[in-house]
Amino acid sequence: MIDAFEATYFGSVPGWAVIMFIWGAAGILFTTQVVQAARLIRLGGPDDRFQDIGGRMREWLSGWLGQKRVLEDRVIGTLHAMIFWGFLALATDMFDLASGGRFEPLLAGIHPMLANSWNLLVDMGYLLAAIGTFGALYRRVIVKPEKMQHESMIEGVSILMTILGICGTAFIIEAHTGAGRWEPVGAWVAANLMTNFSASTQAGLAASSYWLHMMLIAGFLVAIPASKHMHLVTALPAVIFHDREPSGKMRPLAVDDEGKAVPLDDLDIEEFGVSSYSQYSWRSLLDGWVCTTCFRCQDVCPAYASGKSLNPMQIIHDLRDYANEHAPILLAGGTPEESIIDRFTPEAIWACTTCNACVDACPVYIEHVPKLTDARRHLVMEAMEYPEQLNVAMGNLENSSNPYGFGAHERGDWAADLGVKINEPAEYIYFVGCAASFDERNQKVARATISLLQEAGLDVGILGMSEGCSGDPARRMGNEYLFQMLAETNMATFQELGVKRIIASCPHCFHTLGKEYGDYGGDELEVLHHSEIIAKLQEEGRLPDMEKNGKNGRKITYHDPCYLGRIGGVTEAPRNVIGGVDVEPERHGKDSFCCGAGGAMMWMEEDPDKRVNEIRAKELAETGCDTVAVGCPFCSIMVNDGLNSVGAEMDVMDVAELLWEQMQAQLAEAEKLEEVAVSGAEE
Repeated sequence: MIDAFEATYFGSVPGWAVIMFIWGAAGILFTTQVVQAARLIRLGGPDDRFQDIGGRMREWLSGWLGQKRVLEDRVIGTLHAMIFWGFLALATDMFDLASGGRFEPLLAGIHPMLANSWNLLVDMGYLLAAIGTFGALYRRVIVKPEKMQHESMIEGVSILMTILGICGTAFIIEAHTGAGRWEPVGAWVAANLMTNFSASTQAGLAASSYWLHMMLIAGFLVAIPASKHMHLVTALPAVIFHDREPSGKMRPLAVDDEGKAVPLDDLDIEEFGVSSYSQYSWRSLLDGWVCTTCFRCQDVCPAYASGKSLNPMQIIHDLRDYANEHAPILLAGGTPEESIIDRFTPEAIWACTTCNACVDACPVYIEHVPKLTDARRHLVMEAMEYPEQLNVAMGNLENSSNPYGFGAHERGDWAADLGVKINEPAEYIYFVGCAASFDERNQKVARATISLLQEAGLDVGILGMSEGCSGDPARRMGNEYLFQMLAETNMATFQELGVKRIIASCPHCFHTLGKEYGDYGGDELEVLHHSEIIAKLQEEGRLPDMEKNGKNGRKITYHDPCYLGRIGGVTEAPRNVIGGVDVEPERHGKDSFCCGAGGAMMWMEEDPDKRVNEIRAKELAETGCDTVAVGCPFCSIMVNDGLNSVGAEMDVMDVAELLWEQMQAQLAEAEKLEEVAVSGAEE
């Protein structure tokens, strides 16, 4: 190929000059677009994503190089990974061909085996990319998934055909340049296809393939930053600089030099949340250029599934489109008349349940939810534009420290006859939460939980009227100031009482206390979900094993709460408490589907035809079980309402209730047998 490369002339212009022009023009166009994107991203605020370099590198190896998240979709993910790995392998071949084949001799000069290994790697790279592309093309053109109908067919097919062209021309070039056993595909092409042509035709075909190969690569390079394939450039930094904080953790309004929340008394900020493009951090803005348009976030979004206006993928596209459309104003330091909230739309912003399914599903580590919660902060604390229904819950939280509006003196009434410690030092404090304190149905869960812990001999108490809302509803609805007020008040109570270990039956309290209170002085708090401590007590033999003792005649399925399973990572403990699940719903564990209550949606109204809980209720009903086990007070309410709406007769019970029910049934049976024995002895 070196000889052909050097001997080629276009008129009086040598081939090497043409190559330099092609690559120079492509490089300029590529660089110009990438530089503009980088400038738009750098408009964002600071964001320290440089801590835990070791962890970031490990995630780079598994998430970017290993395509960990991509491969979670076994079919489409495998096809994409094949193209990705193929391109990594064949990338060096582009330099070899662009230099007229000088790269391989350089390797051979170092050691022949090095050149041979490189040839095999490149050959397999082209093969992997070709197979993956054929599969993707078949899906796009033949299968035509409904979710892809709104995407540009021309762009997608053109890119795939370009990749096939790059691979096909490479095999022809390999075949003509004497492919041996280290280039098996090229050798096969030479033996089975090229032999049908004369020597002169083969030479002409190889030369044409070479130039077409160069043109296709150059065209692909230009197309990358102008399309969704920009992720080829941005996915690497997106993975390396992904959020290393616990899943679903929100950030304080302001932090001090040690990274802790600035106390409310010392808080001095003028802007709340995000209303303009540049108020987002640079890492958040980067996401706009990372999206691969794989639809995974859309597929798992409960708001989108229920017909609401929110599509998490569109939010990310909106971010990039907004930046590109307003680039001249933004880069000049101006503020466009259209705000980023206008582009997202308030309807979409308020539809999010913060279930984090989109973030968890994204193969390139895009952070969708913070963009919406940051916008909520602005709408609530600065613009005062939010759904009217939130006024009641917000006012109750501010005045009574619970969204229901009950007086603090009623918080411990449910436990009046249980002999539990109230506002006294104890090894464990059961943080009851607002729902289990005031909602009649969920008070039964609190009673069952405390009864189980007492039965196991645990030193446990409750805070009673000293307990306040964890602040989750306030924080997720955007009232960060109110959340911090509640958090600081609770932390003062914990410190005064010496609280170190907390049990919570509400996953939202479990998450907020355990993952977010660290920013407010709660670094040393150990927070367990009630299913975790109950399962541990069962392992220690201090509580009975439901699997061994039966399930009281129930056939049980289990609904994983988002803040416990996906966000909290607790999926096995609740199942262990109830002795395993008889039939799992189709979506379960970390892939469970939201009940619809999160993100403060519990306190907002949904249109009758757009209710998330009905979708989940149908999935649970399809299991054919008679009982749905839950581990969250909000899920209990939403799932029960959903089942009633779809006409499914199923009991909804917390895992603690199911175990306590079994223990009571066994006790009743033992008392009955004792009565029979006593009666028989008297006779």
